[in-house]
Amino acid sequence: MHEDHQGSEHRAQRASGVSSGTGSGRETGNLPSEVTSFVGRRWEVSEAQRLLAGTRLLTLTGAGGLGKTRLALRVAAEVRRSYPKGAWMVDLAPLNDGTLLAQSVLAALGLDHDSARPALPTLSGHLANKRLLLVLDNCEHLLDSCAELTRALLAAAPHLQVLATSRQALGVDGEHLLTVRPLSTPDPHRLPTAALTQYEAVRLFTDRAAAVDAGFTVGDDHGAAVAGICHRLDGIPLAIELAAARLRVLSPQQILERLDNRFTLLSRNSSAAPPRQRTLRAAIDGSFELCTPPERRLWARLSVFCGGFDLEAAEEVCTGDGLSREEILDVVTGLVDKSILIREDHRNQVRLRMLETIRQYGRSLLDHGPGGKELKSVQRRHRDHYQRLAARAESEWLSPRQTLWFARLRLEHANIRAALEFCLNTPGEAGSALRLVTSLWSRLMGAGGPEEARHWLGRALVQAPEPSPLRAKALRIDGRLAYMRGDTAAGKARLDECRDLAETLGDAESRAHTARFAGLAALFHNDSPQAIPLLEDALERHRTRQDLAAQWQTLFVLSLACCLSDDPRATELGEECLALCTAHDAQWSRSHALWLLGLQQWLCGNTQRAITLLQDALRVELPARNLLATAQCLEVLAWATAHTGRSHQAAKLLGAAQTLWQSVGTALPGVGRLLHHHNECHTHLQRALGEAQFATAVQTGAELTLDEALDCALGQPHSPTPTPASAEENAPTPLTRREKEVIDLLAHGLTNKEIATKLVISPRTVGAHVANILGKLGFTSRTQIATWAVQLRAPSRQGPDSRP
Repeated sequence: MHEDHQGSEHRAQRASGVSSGTGSGRETGNLPSEVTSFVGRRWEVSEAQRLLAGTRLLTLTGAGGLGKTRLALRVAAEVRRSYPKGAWMVDLAPLNDGTLLAQSVLAALGLDHDSARPALPTLSGHLANKRLLLVLDNCEHLLDSCAELTRALLAAAPHLQVLATSRQALGVDGEHLLTVRPLSTPDPHRLPTAALTQYEAVRLFTDRAAAVDAGFTVGDDHGAAVAGICHRLDGIPLAIELAAARLRVLSPQQILERLDNRFTLLSRNSSAAPPRQRTLRAAIDGSFELCTPPERRLWARLSVFCGGFDLEAAEEVCTGDGLSREEILDVVTGLVDKSILIREDHRNQVRLRMLETIRQYGRSLLDHGPGGKELKSVQRRHRDHYQRLAARAESEWLSPRQTLWFARLRLEHANIRAALEFCLNTPGEAGSALRLVTSLWSRLMGAGGPEEARHWLGRALVQAPEPSPLRAKALRIDGRLAYMRGDTAAGKARLDECRDLAETLGDAESRAHTARFAGLAALFHNDSPQAIPLLEDALERHRTRQDLAAQWQTLFVLSLACCLSDDPRATELGEECLALCTAHDAQWSRSHALWLLGLQQWLCGNTQRAITLLQDALRVELPARNLLATAQCLEVLAWATAHTGRSHQAAKLLGAAQTLWQSVGTALPGVGRLLHHHNECHTHLQRALGEAQFATAVQTGAELTLDEALDCALGQPHSPTPTPASAEENAPTPLTRREKEVIDLLAHGLTNKEIATKLVISPRTVGAHVANILGKLGFTSRTQIATWAVQLRAPSRQGPDSRP
């Protein structure tokens, strides 16, 4: 038997072109050579090596087209020197019969198989005493057979390790999973100032484009289009490669414009490519075929969601017509297991989403259903779910759940847009759009700015012209937003219509809200004497109706009006405003109230007290950032800081506030008085710093991230923001204690073998640690690690780029 195995090994070496080291019996395996360059995936390669150091079965999972095979081959090539008998790949994609699995592995190993003998015992006997890495590629369509084979081989061969790729876990005891994510992509709406090629997806597109057009580069002409292509294709490597191939006849901009029909666009006529890699649709078809009928049905229905959803939403929207509510959890789990759905953690809530390409595939199934009836039915349930959500959020506006609702609805922004589009594009549904947008206007401001809220309000008001309290509410909101955008003519027109409608309706609620709107409009016209009595009347009406949310909003504006007109009641009203939101633990409102009190103290000349209040407002813990309150606080804090002599910090705060104002897209009531203080601060700082230094400081502040701006406002240092190349979406974890020990020994010049002796671990484990460290620190050599470690020990030599 031993002689038979030995002979088989020699035949395998001859058949596969594998060489043995002289006298060592070392083999390399059968890994194919890379035909195209391997782009990105530095962290995944490092993480896979780390996991292989501690497990015998590692499965790379992910949707079709994400590059699992390519990643597995790169990982296997990196580690094969650790395996005396090499790394061997078995491509299972062409195999459709699980009973032939063992024979296929034997063939890949180059072994002759006597058909009279069972294949699995032969294979197990061959691998029994060998230290070898077996790569099982494309296991998903033979999942049970692959699991059985892997389980048997790992039991029979104690030195065997298996690296598998599959759209679904094998489910074998001891299996470790590494989810292969899309490549990092830039936001096409906020292109980075640094090179776009810092992003993996852009580098891949550029590399493959150069094969089609040797002179292709991502410059100013193509940058925005390439970023848009990579973003819309979700960073899916297969899709990006197929898109780049179209540069033979299309420009990047033309490719971007055709991506609505991506399944037709993204194909290639290449007999050399495996069938599943010739079109994007073929890659997704493979996943669809793996799904059960309930999973296929749910996949189609879930395509109505945009930007993600939670389990509650899936249960409410997708139940019915063959799917019971009780089934949804299990079917969702099946889709997660098959990499159709991606799990995302948001604080204490789990959300799920589809890559846009997978969502569009599901939507095509829903669109082509019988008569389109199912599509309308699911869209209507989707709309109803978000209407209920919006109504709950509005009813709990002044409550401890205020900021939680802001955070949740911010996550649901894309779904809310989809629900509004459905209402406004479906006859007879405009009233529902009006109800939804008026319930959410302040949350829409936080997510998309007042311009977007006005967009939806304007369309809904045109389509639902009937007099009603709901229309009156929409007119008030649109008018207020018009004033905040500086469109006083539109604001006044809405106010006039609102007054007429309130008289026609004759209800107390419309009259109370109209009085508040009139007071706010007067304040925007810098007419505090007229604004104050109108707001006092509105406050009394809201108190009579016991409308706490409206009371708080009116108190805030009334206190601001008194503050801007030097009315001594300003502080008392501001403190009442703060007390009301404190009593109800409404943190979003609290930050506005603290800003108001800080402004009052600043106008009264109490600079240090103003700074304290404004910093307290910025410290309010918000799961969803209150950008308007933050802009207000940074602005007034800049004025106050300038008067303390910290001119450079004040100029940076002015720049940071400027960026936020542009982001929020609003003006403040009483803008005339406040603009005077802004201009006064601007002039003071220009004189103190000089024009050049002032301009530099303002620009520095304008380029700060939100967290960096908050650190600056609170007097806290901040770390430089990592570049996309070192902080990709799947960024690695901090260095472990063991990795720090390895770094310390590397800095002393020790080899892997010497480090292994010191730490009582194997040299292969040390190698995995070193690879992981390289990935985490963004280095490419041991020398870079050692140099960095030495510099880290010498504080006087650390520069701004020193890594933590």
